[in-house]
Amino acid sequence: MKERFLPIGTVVLLKGAKKELMITGYCIFPTGTQIKDGKEITPEKQMYEYGGCPYPEGIINSNTINAFDHNQIDKILHLGYETEEQKELSVILNGGYEIYKKKFEEKPEENAEEPEKKDE
Repeated sequence: MKERFLPIGTVVLLKGAKKELMITGYCIFPTGTQIKDGKEITPEKQMYEYGGCPYPEGIINSNTINAFDHNQIDKILHLGYETEEQKELSVILNGGYEIYKKKFEEKPEENAEEPEKKDE
């Protein structure tokens, strides 16, 4: 499969899915209600490689986005518009994505010592 960070407008089918999605953005940080396998789940602090909308309907609700990673893609049905600028962006995203994702998702150490309190 092609390298991650496919062009905006690419239409994909995710593994196990029946509905196509069109890529509309990169590096997505869901903050509201999250649904996984048809059930509402407690939001996790997670960053996804792509955001997308149902195809061919498009964005039906501006508060709803489908967040997914490249490894979830089963098939690329249509490749979006590729330009030199888009290819450069893909290289930049590929170069720093894992570092940024790790920093964003980093959880405070559970056993971290509390700072000492000064006597007043």
